[in-house]
Amino acid sequence: MTIGVMLAVLGAAMLHAFWNALVKSGADKAAGVGAVTLGHLLAAILIIPFVPLPDPSSFGLLLAGVTLHLGYQIFLIESYRIGDLTQVYPIARGVAPLVVAGVSVAFLGVQLAPLEMLSILLIAMGILSLSLVRRETGLRNTPAAGLALITGLFIAGYSLVDGLGARLSGHSLSYFAWLSVMNATLMAGYLRLRFPGTLRAIPRLHMRVLLIGGGASFAAYAIVVWAFTQAPIALVTALRETSIIFALLIGVGVMKERLDLAKVVATAATLAGAVLLRIAR
Repeated sequence: MTIGVMLAVLGAAMLHAFWNALVKSGADKAAGVGAVTLGHLLAAILIIPFVPLPDPSSFGLLLAGVTLHLGYQIFLIESYRIGDLTQVYPIARGVAPLVVAGVSVAFLGVQLAPLEMLSILLIAMGILSLSLVRRETGLRNTPAAGLALITGLFIAGYSLVDGLGARLSGHSLSYFAWLSVMNATLMAGYLRLRFPGTLRAIPRLHMRVLLIGGGASFAAYAIVVWAFTQAPIALVTALRETSIIFALLIGVGVMKERLDLAKVVATAATLAGAVLLRIAR
């Protein structure tokens, strides 16, 4: 992974933490996730006239990616409805790099150097260990942990599919823009059926999340999808999940959340993994 790609993905991780903090600050998580997804639609509509259509060879993966993104969003909403953010987020984000690395090596013929494998393991373990910080609540909520695990599997699934699809599409931004249009359409239908009234409330009550959070989220994942075409998917996925570090900094510095030794150790492990990614090759 070149330094340019690495810095781009780290920037995407920072944007990812930012929009998650916006969603976290709101009481209605379904409306927050929905607003961000609809924000993708606005960004995509502005971009589509200026990019070519994805190559037809990527259409199958594009449809699979839309399905996986919707599954991720549905399970993320349900996880947050019954679980603590400090448990759900680290489990969901920590599982994904491990699954993507395992599938890449076992089934896609990707060869990762020992240091690269170690860096992925360090990042994933650092993130997962954050879910153990609040023992008094997190570990007892087994249903939320189960939903978070499924959410993580969806993240791994769409990362692999989008990485392969973007490579076949010939234009990563076009691929993601069309994915965003279809995903937002399906999400709007889901919100209308599952949370009546939420869709109508988003323009009135959650416009900041739609415009700012949606824009940041679109930019973040557009960078990641581009990076999938420049470096191994497993390495990009692992580095992207260092967003948990930026989320922790926002939580402590802006939201005045408590910082303790366990969080410091978990963050140090995640940072060590990110550093190893740079020096591995």
